Amino acid sequence: MSRRAVIALAIDIVLVVVFVAIGRRNHHEDEGLSGLVSVSGPFLIGLGVGWAATWRKHAPMALTTGAGLWICTVVIGMVLRRTVFDRGIATAFIIVATITLGVFLVGWRAIAGAVSREK
Repeated sequence: MSRRAVIALAIDIVLVVVFVAIGRRNHHEDEGLSGLVSVSGPFLIGLGVGWAATWRKHAPMALTTGAGLWICTVVIGMVLRRTVFDRGIATAFIIVATITLGVFLVGWRAIAGAVSREK
């Protein structure tokens, strides 16, 4: 895996965990690190599946890569959250997660692309 891919993967992981941490804080959930891990687990697995599915032809900074990772993260994350992790997936949560993870996973790539084009 290239250095750029490792950095992109690390940023993606951090942003998924930040998304979960923000949500947990807004809902006054405080189960410590174990709570953070159990809630972020399904989304990190979805992100991992997205990365695994695209790694051979991976352009880690491309917007299309971000979009694919976003879709995998949300869809697989929601399915796992409901079926394996036995947690709710209210419609409002699906909407918020879809928007936030889209902004995070695609957004940072758009910003990075804009900054690199300016140089």
